[in-house]
Amino acid sequence: MLITVDCLRADHCGFNGYSRSTTPFLDSLASESMVVPTAIVAGAPTYYSLPAIMGSRMPLALGRDVVGLAPDEATLATTLQQAGYATAAFSAANPYISARFGYDQGFEVFRDFLDFEAAATSDPEAAKSPLSGHFRGTLNRWLKKSGQAAGLNGIYDELYFQYRVRIAAPAVRSVDELRKYPSADIVVESAESWLASIDSRPFFLWIHLMDPHHPYYPPAAALRDLTGKDLSPARVRYLNEFWNRSDVAGARLQKHKQAVVELYDAGIRWVDKQIARLVNYLQRSGRWDNCVLALTADHGEEFLEHGRRYHAPVSLSEEVARVPLLVRVPGMQKAEHQAPHMGPQTARPSGAGVIFSHLHLAPTLLEILDVPPPPDFQGKSLWKRLQGEAGSDGRDDDPAEAISECVYGCTNPFNEQARLSPRLLSVRDARYKLVIRLEPGAVEEVYDLISDPQEKRPLRGRETAEIRRRLLLRAMEHVNTTSIAAPAAARLNFFLRDLRLKLHA
Repeated sequence: MLITVDCLRADHCGFNGYSRSTTPFLDSLASESMVVPTAIVAGAPTYYSLPAIMGSRMPLALGRDVVGLAPDEATLATTLQQAGYATAAFSAANPYISARFGYDQGFEVFRDFLDFEAAATSDPEAAKSPLSGHFRGTLNRWLKKSGQAAGLNGIYDELYFQYRVRIAAPAVRSVDELRKYPSADIVVESAESWLASIDSRPFFLWIHLMDPHHPYYPPAAALRDLTGKDLSPARVRYLNEFWNRSDVAGARLQKHKQAVVELYDAGIRWVDKQIARLVNYLQRSGRWDNCVLALTADHGEEFLEHGRRYHAPVSLSEEVARVPLLVRVPGMQKAEHQAPHMGPQTARPSGAGVIFSHLHLAPTLLEILDVPPPPDFQGKSLWKRLQGEAGSDGRDDDPAEAISECVYGCTNPFNEQARLSPRLLSVRDARYKLVIRLEPGAVEEVYDLISDPQEKRPLRGRETAEIRRRLLLRAMEHVNTTSIAAPAAARLNFFLRDLRLKLHA
């Protein structure tokens, strides 16, 4: 069972040392699991992360203009299906994890919930604004004209925001009416129904949950369990709308950061509760004792650490690139070289010192299941190294760096032109990290993640030249290798699928 949680930061999980109780169930599960402290995405956001998770392939390996999985590309799902596993995927309405981008391949059952609609208010009159549509339009035009005439656009923006959110917005009785994605309980319920239908067949189940994704609308019960607070739906909507403003500087956003993070954390808490429910179902059905579970995220989330919000493809900071990775294998013996406890009620992470790229996740899981990986996989299994059986003496050929990449500024992969912007690339080892945008005049930055874990002070000076040179050579090797090795057949199949979709649109 593979569970991916959208936007889940590694440092917001209790088993990685987070002080807030976001993951009480996963914390208890971590005591019998492998916890990898330094798992790194191969790309971000989702459409640059999932090719590595599902297909053990770097996101730009088929070219910057290819997004998603190519038709007939080997994946974790196709491999396990060929090995006789029943396969199903339930994805909480992320449009980039859909058949449109090839993620249905290898799944007998594939539900993306893209038909999900937020619950409608039960009282039609309550949804009406106190102001009529005509009056709203007239007032808005008057405010805008007056603000421009007086040179007070900032005041106009503020007045219009307050008017739009506090006065013109429809009344709501529950955050359920505001939620953009189906909550984890809906997705898990579908997964349980499928599990009940497959009898005793071995199975591969992939669940993708969106509860920590913005806009942050956690169930009221999850927010109450985490913080003891009861916020009105109107207040939760206000916080989300304010956090999403483009006309407000960081200092004003900081005012609401703590409240917004609490909403985000409550989404994680709800995910944790639903995973507990799913595991309980597996226990009751007698399958848990023979079940491998891997939990990770497609990427993290920024909360003004570098002046940014969310996870747009303009940054590969640690807040975005470092994700949780917990692997539970029945009967697994913990490695002797485990690191110290990360926090209260947490497991001692295994794989200490291992930089684990998502590129290696699928082959690692296949080795655990004793299923040979496809020859096209670019990653390799690190299972023995995670257990301390290899790699500790430095004589193996396991990768020492994790590479992440995306197309800079491509916030809409449905727009083909947006896919052709420069590549943003990072190379990270156990201590140092290079970040570079591959375009004329680009300046690379190198960070020491031990002395500067928040990536605030790029290294300068001659003493860093050798570090910079080594990481730049690794970046050059990666770009050259992926550019030359891009399979023409896979690219052709991808563009043929795109063409068929356009003809039938």
